[in-house]
Amino acid sequence: MTRSHTARLLLAAGLLPLAACVRRPADEHAGHVAPATAPTSTTAAATAASLQPAAGMPASAAHASARLAQSPRHGEWVMVPLAPGSADSVRAWIVYPERATKAPVVIVVHEIFGLTTWVRSVADQLAAEGFIAVAPDYLTGLVASTSADNLSMEEGRAAMQKVSVETATRQTQALAQWASTLPAASGRWGIVGFCWGGSMVWRQAVAAGERAGAGVVYYGTLPNDVAPALANLRAPILGHYGGNDARVNATLPSTDSLARSLGKSYEKHVHEGAGHGFLRQQEGMEGANMRASEAAWPRTIAFFRQHLGA
Repeated sequence: MTRSHTARLLLAAGLLPLAACVRRPADEHAGHVAPATAPTSTTAAATAASLQPAAGMPASAAHASARLAQSPRHGEWVMVPLAPGSADSVRAWIVYPERATKAPVVIVVHEIFGLTTWVRSVADQLAAEGFIAVAPDYLTGLVASTSADNLSMEEGRAAMQKVSVETATRQTQALAQWASTLPAASGRWGIVGFCWGGSMVWRQAVAAGERAGAGVVYYGTLPNDVAPALANLRAPILGHYGGNDARVNATLPSTDSLARSLGKSYEKHVHEGAGHGFLRQQEGMEGANMRASEAAWPRTIAFFRQHLGA
């Protein structure tokens, strides 16, 4: 069935408007800025200053650098051609688990701010759970800096406006193919993404069809142009959202309705009191972000193990 045919069927059934009832701008992150991390009270400030991520949890942005420095796992930068023999390549950070058997792969898609140390630390935590984790750098060749940490959040967000979704999709699919055929890989792969990266999870899972094994969306919306092609989705999707993230959450009813109407596996969790970006800002929202993180992350790992294997 062609994409246009699918769209006509959805329209005739009255389902396509559900996917589009909350319209996003052409750049759905145009108004997005990094939420403030400042606690709202002196007591909360003291708590945040001493807060350390629990064992088995990704570090927050405040602790990511230290966590990476202490990691016993092997992580390295790689350049991967988009096609065999191609000069067009994408840069990525890959972390290997410490295990004797072959491991499934998880692609880790960064936020609108670029591939930061925090995203690389999330990849490291996935490796600690037994997965080969690969974090693409979608700013490859677009900025002079070798790390998004050399850019301010505003500079990273501005640079990301140069990234086309078509190129990002090609890069992600090439990385997934490359990583899943590594000698240490089991051949199965999934994808997790945050904010901008959460929206990319939908896009990549639909593009990959049956090749993708699972997708986890953290506070990202289903893109308008992907909704008509959702019939092509084969991977189950798990979504985590902050209860105080009205911009994203306004799109959830239409996404849920469309997924259900097409018989797609979409499980969503809205975490009360948590804000946008809660996994990166675990110290925020007077404890709600930490509670959301402690609920969301174990579900994420269990979901990947269920669908990709351990």
